Amino acid sequence: MKTTKALSGSRRSLLKWGLCGFGGLMIATLPETANAQRRRRRSKTLTFNADDAGILNFALLLEELEAAFYAAAVETSDITDSKELEYLSVLGAQEAAHVTFLRSVLGEQVLFETADLSFNQDGLEALLSDRDTILNTAVTLEDVGVHAYNGAGPSLTNPTYLLAAGSIVSVEARHAGGVRALLGKPTTEPDSDRLVDDDSLDADLNPFKGKAYDELYTPRQIVEILGSLGIINNSIDGALVA
Repeated sequence: MKTTKALSGSRRSLLKWGLCGFGGLMIATLPETANAQRRRRRSKTLTFNADDAGILNFALLLEELEAAFYAAAVETSDITDSKELEYLSVLGAQEAAHVTFLRSVLGEQVLFETADLSFNQDGLEALLSDRDTILNTAVTLEDVGVHAYNGAGPSLTNPTYLLAAGSIVSVEARHAGGVRALLGKPTTEPDSDRLVDDDSLDADLNPFKGKAYDELYTPRQIVEILGSLGIINNSIDGALVA
């Protein structure tokens, strides 16, 4: 029987409500409260088709979540080091710039507005509970962004969209490395920190496993990770994430 890889201590602290294996992918097992279920029913369903517009709108969603997280993080009283606070403020501003940039690239192909996103306040507050949790969450979001952009790259056919995604993914990687440095961690993601294990990686997307590169995640895997973080109430569906 297949066993699920254990989370590292720091990652267990980050996702402290408990995670379990789901085909090798770590997802939250905490049941939704009645209020959470009602909020999910009331919030807009985000539907992403398996085409260029769907892929870049999915990237936009990730940028929106990062921007919202950093905006909330700098408002807490848990980041007491002025340099760390300034660093998170800069990252937040850059993520907000990514949102603006992707919306401008997508133009009339934008599928949702920022106001359509329904944030789960309980989930967000859990990720903002203390300094280490905030920084570890930042690392997770940035690492997931890198895996997501790299995973989407091979499917993009619009050269403008591909250029837009490629110009952002390198920034996401630098963000992750910078926050890892604040935590005293290696600047690149070790396998022990990945939320998708080797057995669950899509073989077609990852022909170079073991060659010192960032693994590529599928949109469905990204959605499962977002679900484990509990940041938004919106349901996510569509052919892209099926």
